[in-house]
Amino acid sequence: MPGKRVTFDEETWAALDMLAKDRMMDFQDLADEAFRDLLRKHGRPGSLKEALRRSAGESATVVSLKRKKAKKKRL
Repeated sequence: MPGKRVTFDEETWAALDMLAKDRMMDFQDLADEAFRDLLRKHGRPGSLKEALRRSAGESATVVSLKRKKAKKKRL
């Protein structure tokens, strides 16, 4: 996964740290949630699955494929 380094002032870091502890999350969980919310706010898909559904359009229907039955082995 790509990694980025960010810096926070002491006050912001303390507030984020307290929020993480209150919610029993680690910083990565907070960051993941924050970035998902930011993408949603700006109308961007948060995952490949969501992007593909949007590109197919509202009228697209999901068709389930039938699985072939496994042949029974002869002894």
